[in-house]
Amino acid sequence: MMRLHLAVLPAVLLLVAAGCRGGDEERRRSTPRGGSSGALPFGTLVAGMPPYGATGNVYAAAGPEMLGEQLQGHRTLVYVPNTRSNDVSVIDPSTHRVIDTFPGGPEPQHVVPSYDLTTLYVASSKIPEGGLVPIDPRTGKPGAFRMLEDVYNLYFTPDGKQAIVVAEAYQRLDFYDMASWQRVRSVRFPECEGINHMDYSADGKIMLFSCEFANRMLVLDTVSLDKLREFTLTETTDGMPQDTRLTPDGQNFLVADMHAHGVYVFDAQATRQTGFVPTGRGAHGIYFSRDGKLGYVTNRDEGSVTVLDMATLKPTTTWRIPGGSPDMGGLSADGETLWLSGRYHDEVYAISTKDGKLLARIRVGRGPHGLTIWPQPGRYSLGHTANIR
Repeated sequence: MMRLHLAVLPAVLLLVAAGCRGGDEERRRSTPRGGSSGALPFGTLVAGMPPYGATGNVYAAAGPEMLGEQLQGHRTLVYVPNTRSNDVSVIDPSTHRVIDTFPGGPEPQHVVPSYDLTTLYVASSKIPEGGLVPIDPRTGKPGAFRMLEDVYNLYFTPDGKQAIVVAEAYQRLDFYDMASWQRVRSVRFPECEGINHMDYSADGKIMLFSCEFANRMLVLDTVSLDKLREFTLTETTDGMPQDTRLTPDGQNFLVADMHAHGVYVFDAQATRQTGFVPTGRGAHGIYFSRDGKLGYVTNRDEGSVTVLDMATLKPTTTWRIPGGSPDMGGLSADGETLWLSGRYHDEVYAISTKDGKLLARIRVGRGPHGLTIWPQPGRYSLGHTANIR
């Protein structure tokens, strides 16, 4: 993310609940285990959330080539929002060539699959002209621009009834009815400057949000939106938390921090921080292999991707992109290629997940950010570039 304002706050852990973490430096930096491989410990799901199958992987329905019927006829394309040139580059992944470019709205940030996976939305955040550009994935063509205030990021409630616009500049979450796109609720969190990325617990009952310019995390009740807890991050005083993802076993949240140069680990309900995993300079995006056994952390400032073993949450190898700046993206439907935007270098990377080999570097518009490769396996989208369960 490339906002110009920053807030540097003291590194004081807010003990909002008795479960918030403490302990000495050695325990704080230890790497926790990834949890058991048995049944998910989620109990009763939040109302309206689709049930899981009999598996210990919350992303089991997003396995290799598990494309639903609603994706029939969707073109296989990579959509790249270019924040500085205000357009979207469209790449044919079979040829590694840009085949189309169209307007993406003012300051397009992310391309987000809709909850039902039938539409893609380009989220643009410029104040006050931002909004959404829908894309028909059957044709790869954009529809009419819809003005909405400060759409930096876009998520959906677990029941799919409402869209959540992350209005970053206003420290606000705006809830929109999916049928009418009328705003039905708005909640502001002034303590969360740069409210940004989020994910849900396995049961869908809590949301963990990163506060990019406040060096902290917020835990919210999904239904009431009450703030349950907050954590001030402690690896550095000017922390910059980014992508936030639930691990495949549902036992941990991972939070990439660009200034701490690694990934924070929280427990399944974000009641306490359990560890920190160093990865590389500018840790930014988090993605998981189709079988749920590996995690991929992009290190934007050093041009690398750290591969994590999800059973231990320990790094196993690092893939280098010389002169690159890997940012956000996603996996191909077969899981064999990791597609990432090169934020500082106006390019896109295609990386083999078998050995980390760089398959292609593709020139696109200026400031490529949250790209999406489509179609994606899974049943429903919770938002961002491909948080699909």
